[in-house]
Amino acid sequence: MNKRLRRGLSALAIGVTAAIALAACASGSSGSSGSADDIDKALKDGGTLTYWSWTPSAKAQVAAFEKQYPKVTVKLVNAGTGADQYTKLQNTIKAGSGAPDVAQVEYFALPQFALSDSLLNLSGYGFDSLEDKFAKSTWSSVSIDDKVYGLPQDSGPMALFYNKTVFDKHDIAVPKTWDEYVTAAKKLHEADPNAYIAADSGDAGFTTSMIAQAGGTPFTTDGDKVTINLQDEGTKKWTSTWNELVEQGLLSKTVGWTDDWYKQLGNGEIATMITGAWMPGNLESGVAQASGDWRVAPMPTYDGGTAQTANNGGSAEVVMKQSKNPALAAGFLKWLNSSKESTKVFMESGGFPSTTADLDSAAFLDEKPEYFGGQQINKVLVDASKSSDNDFTYLPYQVYANSVYADTVGQAYEKGTSLDAGLEAWQKALVKYGEDQGFTVSSK
Repeated sequence: MNKRLRRGLSALAIGVTAAIALAACASGSSGSSGSADDIDKALKDGGTLTYWSWTPSAKAQVAAFEKQYPKVTVKLVNAGTGADQYTKLQNTIKAGSGAPDVAQVEYFALPQFALSDSLLNLSGYGFDSLEDKFAKSTWSSVSIDDKVYGLPQDSGPMALFYNKTVFDKHDIAVPKTWDEYVTAAKKLHEADPNAYIAADSGDAGFTTSMIAQAGGTPFTTDGDKVTINLQDEGTKKWTSTWNELVEQGLLSKTVGWTDDWYKQLGNGEIATMITGAWMPGNLESGVAQASGDWRVAPMPTYDGGTAQTANNGGSAEVVMKQSKNPALAAGFLKWLNSSKESTKVFMESGGFPSTTADLDSAAFLDEKPEYFGGQQINKVLVDASKSSDNDFTYLPYQVYANSVYADTVGQAYEKGTSLDAGLEAWQKALVKYGEDQGFTVSSK
């Protein structure tokens, strides 16, 4: 995934008003009355669509689509990345007009827009028959309450990206367990006080992914009833490891995606990243000076057994209910995220696919990027995609939750104190916000 597809969110928050959210829960709306035949007819008749996306492949994908369907014009708009776009999108929803026909929405944010009855249920257009085309972990992110609200664009199974040159210099073995990872962190920092095993100044998306890998399920939703438990067994399992790194000052506090962060990735002061499969393109473009140094390994586990990973990042495309030509919008979306022509363009721009045909492609698996010393990194990443957590669910107001993370858990990172207290503060904030929005929230 390109830098512009990274996970970071600004402090902007998007609210789900009680009136909208509870009405959607009560009515069970978002029905779709279209059909697959309607899509075929719409593509033949043509028309104009607006598509909001920040993915770097969007321009080339739109051009390829318009070449195949010359009667259709797609107006591509970059309305901002992540939260910036979501704020604008939420404003159009409240206004009742101005929304695009098709929009890119990250997996963690999709439930919030689905709950507010803003997205078109695409099941009627035959999208439910496309399930087998996609990795299970990504399909579960677009299918909610037996309704299909979008198609996966990419996926972010997590792996361990590590600087082999740094590891070899300090005689550090690639860690297979989290205990070994902590040991490696101590050994590296003792050998070079300027070097750290990783950079982590606090990121909500990383936290939820790490909790998922540990088996945690801190968020559950049933209609308008929400349960939050950021002290569950899986969460505690993660913090028992990560607290050692935070409290002992073994993590760089350099903020991700900054010039200093790229510099440290290049000079060896940040030796690993535990992140999604979209990362290779970022390293190649942003840390060119470290070509040949980096490798990819399975994400460490708690027992050193069969690799269990989680997803970090990734987006879907959705059709907004405001679309005046939903059949045409559905046709464009279907082509965009499930056709060979489009996924080829996406992968050429560095995107990591969610389509099983591409994930299983011999050509994809056999790639040997020079940047990674000729390692067949896609084999590691695809294996990770097959062992990622499928049960983790987000809050119906996760966009807001992520926006206040820095004020709670982020303070523990800043002060080098226990993450457990920060998670407790986060939970209190999320309970209060949910209740203010009209949800019935229970906490443990």
